[in-house]
Amino acid sequence: SSDYRGDALLDAEANGNWTPQEKALHEARIKAKAKRRLRRSSSRNSTSESLSESGEAAGGDPSALKGKVHNNDRKSRTGKGRGLPKKGGAGGKGVWGAAGMVYEVEEPDMQDPNYDESAQGDTVYETVVPEVEEKELEKMVNPIVQEYFEHGDTKEVEMLLKELNLGQHKYEVTSLAVSLSLEGKASHRELTSRLLSDLSGKMLSQSEMAHAFDKMLKELPDLILDTPEAPQMLGQFIARAIADHVLPMTFLDCYKGKVDCDHARVALDRAAVLLTMKREMVRLDNVWGVGGGLRPVKHLIKEMNLLLKEYLISGDISEAEHCLRDLEVPHFHHELVYEVVVMVLESKGDTATHMLMKLLQSLWKTGLITVDQMNRGFQRVYDELPEISLDVPHAHSIMETFVDLCFKESVITKQLRDACPSRSAKFVRAHDC
Repeated sequence: SSDYRGDALLDAEANGNWTPQEKALHEARIKAKAKRRLRRSSSRNSTSESLSESGEAAGGDPSALKGKVHNNDRKSRTGKGRGLPKKGGAGGKGVWGAAGMVYEVEEPDMQDPNYDESAQGDTVYETVVPEVEEKELEKMVNPIVQEYFEHGDTKEVEMLLKELNLGQHKYEVTSLAVSLSLEGKASHRELTSRLLSDLSGKMLSQSEMAHAFDKMLKELPDLILDTPEAPQMLGQFIARAIADHVLPMTFLDCYKGKVDCDHARVALDRAAVLLTMKREMVRLDNVWGVGGGLRPVKHLIKEMNLLLKEYLISGDISEAEHCLRDLEVPHFHHELVYEVVVMVLESKGDTATHMLMKLLQSLWKTGLITVDQMNRGFQRVYDELPEISLDVPHAHSIMETFVDLCFKESVITKQLRDACPSRSAKFVRAHDC
């Protein structure tokens, strides 16, 4: 029946009566038949070659291997190729490749959508502090300096300033600190001089310090509006800075014959005078006075002794009061009372006794010395009177006379007078009557 259908198709082709479907079916059959012929011929060739090779190698019967080829054989079934494993045995999807294969390091592509900058090993993150603008500098530095006037810790100031990116305006820290201290107390100026000394070489160089003081010399006409004594004070700052090696030794030489401003000339002359004075009592490390309770007790005692000696020479009570206020140690005024009484005991005339009594009377009336400080000063002498008597034999009698005089002038209270150790109860009662 198949032959009949084939003959019918051939007749139809000869007559040109094929339909399109019949023509396509005929062509498919021809192609299938050609493929089957090609497959049979290649299979015979490969089988014969393998049989001959195996027969020659093993010396066996070639007909023993006759039959179907194993499915797991990697040799080409079409007879093409060299019969080697596909891709060297390292291909395929999802595999790493051949054993021992070394891959080159691929540089990360910044255009890759999966590129992660933080995952790169060389990435370093740093906190960037913007540079402080000149108009903001005063708002940021002034609170730090004002707090420093309270605690006096220069290391804390240095730490806070390092946290700010001051940039090219770093030198203005000096001028801001000095300007604030000019409006403050003597202790603030002493603290400022110490701060400049500690910052020098660490945060600020000598050239930057010189730049700051040069700026302040030019600004003196404005500074004296708030602080009339600014030229003299700035001169003291310059002298102290040169002595502390904050400013170069040649700082003053740069201005010789080049200063037109009268205020700047006053400041520079003041600095020059302080640097050339040779008297022992003038020391540049004490150019601002004692500076409150920041000085050692021995230094305070020395300053009070100097105050009293100058008073006995000049007799100027107002100047003595001014010096005592500048010491800024109201809690230590009992030391002045103690030194006054001891000077009276060691004096050789009545003049010193009356002058010192007048000084105590004035300090008492102005309130510079309180009741508590007065009592503590006298009581200390009472306690040490036996030891003082070893050097001053008539100490008890001198003490009696001075206590009576002070009580008479309302410098001390009755209780303090009665506490004098040389007085007997009988003498006190008789005197009161």
